[in-house]
Amino acid sequence: MESKLKILNATKSVGYTVLAIGMAIFLYGFFVSDYSAVTGIGIGTVMGAIFIFLIGVFFVITEEMNEKTDKGIKVF
Repeated sequence: MESKLKILNATKSVGYTVLAIGMAIFLYGFFVSDYSAVTGIGIGTVMGAIFIFLIGVFFVITEEMNEKTDKGIKVF
């Protein structure tokens, strides 16, 4: 259980950090900068943060399901 919490907390902290950076880049590109490429980079960074978080949650769910499944051979 402790390893799952470590993975989830690491994923959460990295996801929040990348999300905050992406939002800052997006807002800078949308309101301040004249280049539309900066806005696209911000959107991509936000989507990357969401992807990182979902992959981390998927790893935790996979580990949980792996522990709960029957590891033996089915006997009829």
